[in-house]
Amino acid sequence: MTAHYDRALLLYQQSRYDLAEQELRQALADEPSDSRAHALLALCLCDRKDHMAATHEAEEAIHLGPDVSFTHYALAYILYHRDHLTEAEAAIEQALELAPWDADYYSLLASIRFDQRRWPAALEAAEQGLELDAEHGGCVNLRAMTLVKLGRRAEAGAALGDALSRDPEDALTHANQGWTLLEQRQPDKALEHFREALRLDPNLEWAREGIVEALKARNWLYRQMLGYFLWMRRRSRRAQWGVLLGLLFAQRVLKSAVPPALAPLGEVLFWCLIAFVFLTWTADPLFNLLLRLNRLGRLALSREQIWASNCVGGCLLLALVGLAGWAVSGDGRFSLTALTSACLVLPVAGTFECSAGWPRRLMALYTVLLAVLGFAAVGILVFGEHLPRNTLEFALEAAKLLSGAFFLGAVASTWLVNLLQLGRLKR
Repeated sequence: MTAHYDRALLLYQQSRYDLAEQELRQALADEPSDSRAHALLALCLCDRKDHMAATHEAEEAIHLGPDVSFTHYALAYILYHRDHLTEAEAAIEQALELAPWDADYYSLLASIRFDQRRWPAALEAAEQGLELDAEHGGCVNLRAMTLVKLGRRAEAGAALGDALSRDPEDALTHANQGWTLLEQRQPDKALEHFREALRLDPNLEWAREGIVEALKARNWLYRQMLGYFLWMRRRSRRAQWGVLLGLLFAQRVLKSAVPPALAPLGEVLFWCLIAFVFLTWTADPLFNLLLRLNRLGRLALSREQIWASNCVGGCLLLALVGLAGWAVSGDGRFSLTALTSACLVLPVAGTFECSAGWPRRLMALYTVLLAVLGFAAVGILVFGEHLPRNTLEFALEAAKLLSGAFFLGAVASTWLVNLLQLGRLKR
């Protein structure tokens, strides 16, 4: 190894990726066939978000050193950060075949399986890494995270407590302890750990997200919704689909199969269920909107969360204006405007629920098309009275079709979001 490589490795460990890249470029100028230098350069480029160049360097590293485990680890790391989880798992397993004694490799394998929602498999990988290095930070945290997902919160809390006693300055461990406490519905204690995590590492996104959730969880209603969200996240994708289908079936039963004597109660339960389903899709941006009244909340929200709350808030404001107009004038066109705006919240919130990249772009396009359909129907009703009589009848029929397509599409958007997320996990 050259001196340039050694300096680059030290700089990389200090997260000084730009300087590490400069050293590696010089190392490769001296020895272009150094597979380890190519692999480390790939990691630097990945952490600088240049994923295409990073992938190229990792593939070159494997070409030059197919029997070097670190080259396969680098490719797995990059594929993982590009959300190509299946390919990343194959690459890290190849690295483990060459070096089954490296706890870092097991940590990455556990991360991949965790993101695939394969909790038992993720736990197995983390524990294999801990057999090699009982104090490996990545494996300790991933073991705790999977224990939480498996409902073994007491074990997770104990594991994180032991880790913090050994290293109280580990930001990620503090963040994971905060999430464990959130699972136990202790938002104030969780907030302490999230704040400490951000003090230790101001750029730790996992802790920033935790602060946002902990602040919102101080509200009783959101705390109940958060419990549902966390419960759902612990389920497999198949189980989540089962819950959604169960809610749909419950709506149909309450609407049509309730005995006449219990019809009023059934109606109340039906609308409560509708409100619950609506909140499952809108609670996050809605409470983010309220959180902007909190000084710490404003600082903790990301730009994306602010955008989501603005868009959802705009839809709801328009819905309230339409509702007020209908209450004052009794004009049904105002009620349609209110209903269209309220229903548009579902695809808007779903757009920000999708992962960045092609899923979000596709969902954004779908949402824009729905908005065009919905407000085109409203526009026809508002301005249709100025049309000739024979044209007006045709326009009203068109408005009915557009409105029907809009409402069907708004409901279908919730299913589309799940399909897009499922497609991302299978990549």
